[in-house]
Amino acid sequence: MAEDDLRILVVEDHPFQLIATQCLLESYGFTRLTTADSAKSAMQQMLGVDQPFDILLCDQCLPDLKGLDLVGFASERGLIRQAIILSSLTTSELDELVKTATEHGLPLLGYLIKPLKQPEFRDLLTLAPT
Repeated sequence: MAEDDLRILVVEDHPFQLIATQCLLESYGFTRLTTADSAKSAMQQMLGVDQPFDILLCDQCLPDLKGLDLVGFASERGLIRQAIILSSLTTSELDELVKTATEHGLPLLGYLIKPLKQPEFRDLLTLAPT
């Protein structure tokens, strides 16, 4: 799937990080972006569209819900196809999240450590089924 075809929901509670991530994704050629600054806002965005988002790019440490829990909510309802956790947690903590996601059958492609970097993001996208 081409960059401009992917529908991506970016969820980040820090305004600067949200804008920076959006700008970076746009500079990489991703144009179908929706943003949310909380899990609640993300849920409203997901429930308000007629087709699932291709990628949920979500901060793990949201104030109103953990990112992985949001992935579970969205996945159970068919609101996303795949997810990527974006976080500044340690690698070992993030590896545990991936393990938990796998155990629960969640469509988590993996994680990216903030700040977002294009090569790592593209590498994870290659894991997504087309």
